[in-house]
Amino acid sequence: MKITELLLKGHSFPALLKTFGIDGNDVKIQDEDIIMADQFSKHQDTVKETICIEAKNKSGVFNLFGTLHCNLVNNLAVFEMQGFEQLRPVC
Repeated sequence: MKITELLLKGHSFPALLKTFGIDGNDVKIQDEDIIMADQFSKHQDTVKETICIEAKNKSGVFNLFGTLHCNLVNNLAVFEMQGFEQLRPVC
């Protein structure tokens, strides 16, 4: 299961996206495949990784920076946001 799907199953991440006016379909975790492949190769059940989430809304593109806490056994994920930046307006 993708990290994005795990985050969207919770309550706090969709609420965070809502404050920025972002739809869950407009979210991409940078290097998500690499993060997951690394965890599986190390045979770890939990992930704690600093990540960047790229998200889009009508105002532009946002980068949300923070820490991902993910329990792969229970399929739970939490994003702890530390900051964000708006990159450019969407044309």
